[in-house]
Amino acid sequence: MTLILAMLLDAAFGEPRLIWDRWPHPAVLMGRAVGWMDRRFNAGGLRRAKGAVVMAALALFAFALGNAVRLVPDFGVLEVILAAILLAQKSLVDHVRAVADALRLSLPGGRRAVAMIVGRDTDAMDQPAVARAAIESAAENLSDGIIAPAFWFLVGGLPLMLVYKITNTADSMIGHRTPRFEEFGWAAARFDDLLNLFPARLTAVLLSLAHGITDPRPILRDAPLHRSPNAGWPEAAMAVALNVALSGPRAYHGEYRDYPWVWPEGQRDAGPGDIDAACAALWRAWALMLVLVAVVALV
Repeated sequence: MTLILAMLLDAAFGEPRLIWDRWPHPAVLMGRAVGWMDRRFNAGGLRRAKGAVVMAALALFAFALGNAVRLVPDFGVLEVILAAILLAQKSLVDHVRAVADALRLSLPGGRRAVAMIVGRDTDAMDQPAVARAAIESAAENLSDGIIAPAFWFLVGGLPLMLVYKITNTADSMIGHRTPRFEEFGWAAARFDDLLNLFPARLTAVLLSLAHGITDPRPILRDAPLHRSPNAGWPEAAMAVALNVALSGPRAYHGEYRDYPWVWPEGQRDAGPGDIDAACAALWRAWALMLVLVAVVALV
């Protein structure tokens, strides 16, 4: 029931700027902690071992903090509020929809809007590329920002939800295959892969059920082609649900990468309307997750 209230609270209010313009968001605090660890320990030899110890320390601290919050005698109010803050349904929909709104006005505006939610190069994107990037971000962040933290809350309450969020934050900051982070971020990247293993596939199932997909073979075929062991699942399900080809070639930091298409049979001239459809898909999957949580609560 705590998670149901948290999901509803997040869906209703999202991340009010009135609060987060004045106070640091917990995700920001997590980022600062990871950044400090990186500056302090990512040097010299044994970087993989150091990174593993850092990841373990962050996870243990998050777990202990979650347990401390649960001990506060407030009838679970603080736990509901923190869980709602750690979910990102409304803010995700708002950010994705902003891309569609900007793209309707101009291509440069769409590029600027999508640059806020993706890490790839956006300067040379055409309209379909902007739309695909927004839809892919919607699918991946549905898993990372809503379904996965909710799932880990179901498994172990706020402590495991916090462990997931600090791990996901660490992966986004140091889990890159670059000279600086290849060794130090290895543990964060692998632990994040492990924690997302089931939620990513659950997200694909929710998207499929929400759109009446009865033949899972295209998803099973294309998801393993993705560069990520987990992100391909929600992305493949979203592609089939919207009948839009996703992934494909793109550039990172000026380097062209010829990634395979996900659902290559789908249309390749995506536009603002397809982004709107992706936003609707986010709410459908969220609603099914809410039903699943309610069933667990009743059982």
